[in-house]
Amino acid sequence: MHDIKQDMLVTVDNVIFTIINEKLQVLLVSRPIEPFKDLWTLPGWFVLESETLEEAAYRKLEEKTSVKNIYLEQLYTFSDVKRDPRWRVISTAYMAIVARENLLVKSWTWDIKFFPVNALPKLWFDHKNVIEYAIKRLKRKLEYTNLAQYILPEKFTLAQLQNVYKIVMNQDFDVR
Repeated sequence: MHDIKQDMLVTVDNVIFTIINEKLQVLLVSRPIEPFKDLWTLPGWFVLESETLEEAAYRKLEEKTSVKNIYLEQLYTFSDVKRDPRWRVISTAYMAIVARENLLVKSWTWDIKFFPVNALPKLWFDHKNVIEYAIKRLKRKLEYTNLAQYILPEKFTLAQLQNVYKIVMNQDFDVR
């Protein structure tokens, strides 16, 4: 007989990247509830029975931010058995890229803040792994797509574009 678990929960987690003060930053929320009350996590929540994963990801973006011209893609599904101390939870992470001027962070009951990706606070659940995975994906995608446009203003210079690559890749480039 197979051990089939029928009470697994499904969540989405959003990794929202932007550049602030010449640093790649990610949006985190301080949890207002247990477990891990007042500690930092990615914005995310349970998927409602009436919605798709993508709809849930967009719902969480709308609840936490006022977003225009955002890039959102499904990143990966995290299914470690012990990722949540309460229940068996499977989470699909999404990566969002947005220009700072197109982003208004809403704060009603949760403390919301951007952190530089190289100076993150202690993260709970498996969110450090999720962010590390997202950073790797972001770097790889910049090598073969025009993804950088989503982190820049609508009109930008070549120097601004080069600066995005320098910041995200964490290296200088010879632009000759």
